[in-house]
Amino acid sequence: MFARDIGIDLGTANVLIHVKGKGIVLNEPSVVAMDKNTGKVLEVGTEAYRMVGRTPGNIEAIRPLKDGVIADFDVTEAMLRHFINKIDVKGFFTKPRMLICCPTNITKVEQKAIKEAAEKSGGKKVYLEEEPKVAAIGAGMEIFQPSGNMVVDIGGGTTDVAVLSMGNIVTAQSIKMAGDKFDQEILQHIKRTYKLLIGERTAETIKINVATVFPGSREEEIEIRGRDMVSGLPRTITVGSAEIEEALRESVALIVQAAKTVLEHTPPELSADIIDRGVILTGGGALIHGIDQLLAEELKVPVLIADEPIHCVAKGTGILLENIDKAEKSKVI
Repeated sequence: MFARDIGIDLGTANVLIHVKGKGIVLNEPSVVAMDKNTGKVLEVGTEAYRMVGRTPGNIEAIRPLKDGVIADFDVTEAMLRHFINKIDVKGFFTKPRMLICCPTNITKVEQKAIKEAAEKSGGKKVYLEEEPKVAAIGAGMEIFQPSGNMVVDIGGGTTDVAVLSMGNIVTAQSIKMAGDKFDQEILQHIKRTYKLLIGERTAETIKINVATVFPGSREEEIEIRGRDMVSGLPRTITVGSAEIEEALRESVALIVQAAKTVLEHTPPELSADIIDRGVILTGGGALIHGIDQLLAEELKVPVLIADEPIHCVAKGTGILLENIDKAEKSKVI
């Protein structure tokens, strides 16, 4: 019984695992619940995410990845080991080969940390590939042709913008502005405006249910509960789409600017292709309401959201795994 090759989208918010021949078999939050006193891992993934903001003093819900890179090496290793054991891909005689995605501008030290964590968690050989490239492949873009393709991958910790041609990145930029920062902006807005403290999960609920980044494109309201900063008692308020759009305006402007910068550095022939083909949005952040309209208006090119944007990177690892033997002979790290 031989081990199966696996592709891992090691995200700041979620970990997705693609097993060769089976497809995406795991999609769980990148959260680990640990006992502070003993250092013992109590829960990982979905179960641990339920504990965020709701744990007693001795239990801590940790997100071991920050801005697309490893912030806590040991916890990341424990998380990966848990997920790999859960999907049961190890053979009797062999360990699985792993393909892991990382942001475009991470350092050699950060790359080494990801590789080491994967090897320690049970990988035989670990390959790293740049996230926007894998996302573009997963979104069905023909990146191996001599034509320009542009992808904007908005994840939990980073947004990667890249123009690809001939199977490689021509110009790219990675910024630490993505879904998690949107949650923080909403949280701070509620705190400033209403003197109400809310948790990360409530902020995420607001983002999903009422937030928009394109003025006037959504008008919805949601009731939320939190702790009043003055009285210290629970309180309920109603927030609407328009004020959340205002709260997110500065953050989203940074993503628009990154996309503009990449386009400015793109060779003119490839720019012409992008006008024809449009820009593809991938990652969980692509689901925030109005982001496609905003980018289309700012960049003056068509902008399309990929099918199942959250799964694009994991799907892309699956396609690359099919060709992993060819890749071994070429450039893949």
